[in-house]
Amino acid sequence: MRVNEQICTPDNSSEHEHINKSKKPVYEVPVWKKSNLTLEEAAAYFGIGINKLRELTNSKNCTFVLWVGSKRLIKRKVLETYLEKVYSI
Repeated sequence: MRVNEQICTPDNSSEHEHINKSKKPVYEVPVWKKSNLTLEEAAAYFGIGINKLRELTNSKNCTFVLWVGSKRLIKRKVLETYLEKVYSI
């Protein structure tokens, strides 16, 4: 490269730094450390389909569902205990 090209080329690193600083930090918690899981996370973690999890958690007597407004979360430890005791679902 010629010297003039280097000088005339804009440095985008400061632009990216400004964008990254304005965003809130995102915290990634591993699924096996979360106490409550989304349906998608629970399906992947337990190997159970999302529709089956919805079916199981629709019951009023379900002990491993936590409703946050209309959002359905799965209590990971409670579902683990439940699955250890049942033969089939």
